[in-house]
Amino acid sequence: MKTELKTILTEAIHSAFQTGELSACDIPDIEVEVPRQFEHGDFSTNIAMVLASRLRTKPRSLADIIVRHLNDPAGIIEKTTIAGPGFINFHLHAHTWIRLIQHIHEKAGAYGACNIGNGKRIQIEFVSSNPTGPLHVGHGRGAAVGDSVANILSYCGYDVQKEYYINDSGRQIQTLGRSVFLRYQELLGETVFFPEDCYQGEYIRDIALKIQPEKGDSLLDENDEHAITFCARYAAAIILEGMKQDLIQFGVTFDNWFSEQSLYDSGEVDTAIDRFRQRGIIYEKEGALWFNTTAHGDEKDRVVVRQNRQTTYFASDIAYHYNKFNRGFETVIDVWGADHHGYIPRIAAAIESDGHRRDQFQVILVQLVNLLRGGVQVAMSTRAGEFVTLKDVMDEVGTDAARFIFLTRHYDSPLDFDLDLARKKSNENPVYYVQYVHARICSMFRKAADIGIQDVSWDDGALKVLNTPEDIQIIRHIARYPEIVQMSATHLEPHRITYFLMELAAAFHAYYNKQRVITEDVVETRMRLILMWAIRQVIRNGLALLGVSAPESM
Repeated sequence: MKTELKTILTEAIHSAFQTGELSACDIPDIEVEVPRQFEHGDFSTNIAMVLASRLRTKPRSLADIIVRHLNDPAGIIEKTTIAGPGFINFHLHAHTWIRLIQHIHEKAGAYGACNIGNGKRIQIEFVSSNPTGPLHVGHGRGAAVGDSVANILSYCGYDVQKEYYINDSGRQIQTLGRSVFLRYQELLGETVFFPEDCYQGEYIRDIALKIQPEKGDSLLDENDEHAITFCARYAAAIILEGMKQDLIQFGVTFDNWFSEQSLYDSGEVDTAIDRFRQRGIIYEKEGALWFNTTAHGDEKDRVVVRQNRQTTYFASDIAYHYNKFNRGFETVIDVWGADHHGYIPRIAAAIESDGHRRDQFQVILVQLVNLLRGGVQVAMSTRAGEFVTLKDVMDEVGTDAARFIFLTRHYDSPLDFDLDLARKKSNENPVYYVQYVHARICSMFRKAADIGIQDVSWDDGALKVLNTPEDIQIIRHIARYPEIVQMSATHLEPHRITYFLMELAAAFHAYYNKQRVITEDVVETRMRLILMWAIRQVIRNGLALLGVSAPESM
């Protein structure tokens, strides 16, 4: 509806230019919004006030001119009014709204989809947790955000690839290997000192228990470096496989799993460093190699290679992001934990130094999850092995509840995840609240079938029945869905869809309390079921983008 009204307004302004009633000028973006108060119409625009300053004309007079030039060949507008200093309010014909139901029936699963992406290639990398321990609830929130953003972008016409970056190189992997090797030694009766900086979780002992039957005591005869390297690779492989299975259970699959170690094995890290050294962007100081990130807004230059000739994580990240663009992606999106905020400028500096635009690199920062049980926050420490895994949460509350609740707030805000609430089968539980509407409508269709109503495809008879204020109000609500999806894609914000679905569920309950669907009048019942079908389809479409199921019974 907004698109049609913007076109009508643009043509009206051009018409006023041609007649000389308005002096020609560039027309700014026309904003068409839904008024807060129902009596102010279906849509409103402030274009007269925006243009007034440019044309030095009183806004209300300008609004009068625009309204006189409105041409509505499709007959969607019932009346227009001018309010306040120059707002133009549009009241649409009831049939304009009801025809939207026909459109939803025709589009079905594609209702809300668009092609704003026009095939643009985007890579979104998310989770990318070090394979040093199981995924915890914080990783779950990042997984829900990243996967939903990818779904939404694909739905809006982008060519999206989802990638997991495996941090299988560096100090943390060596710490993992040392932790497992020490537990292995303990199992063989060795007396060892287990440092605090090693991974303390019981899963480390479990991995050592798997190594013992396979290797016996042979690792004790190896030098520590070789034994630790073996344990690191063995443990990382087991943990990574566990992560993959947890993510599959969570409804997340990746198009590509990219190994950090492969960047060193292929020589890409050294190549990237050499390339920037030749251009003077990487320079040597005090025996180390530094990247001139301050030239691109970072607070200080960053070390790429330490004095001991060991590379930093920044070195492999430079090569990794070069690799991404080299694969032909026009935009890369990284989903990181909020504690990585300070890392953005240095990666942006590396990308800009390589000749790419800053806006081709976007970062989604995901804030922490506070897990609550009985109203009390659950204490968690990854290093100490005291944390609730993502699998624990899925097993306790279900995948649907976990994904939906992770997306009930903007990812840049901390999230309180109440385990007790997530288990409830009541309207207090947001995912239950939405899924119940879908199941309730499915139940209506089953009852309708029992009385012989099988066909709920579009029928023009709906134009005569679905014209009560309650009908129009809920149709107006589902009409917003395509815009919500597009805004979610533009701003990379899946919580907009979650909010919309919760509001739609509330609108449905309000509708159902005032308007019976299945009545003794078979014709009226069928027409209202046509509307229910559309509502159910919108809920199903929205839940699919969030990676949440739409159950037919609950």
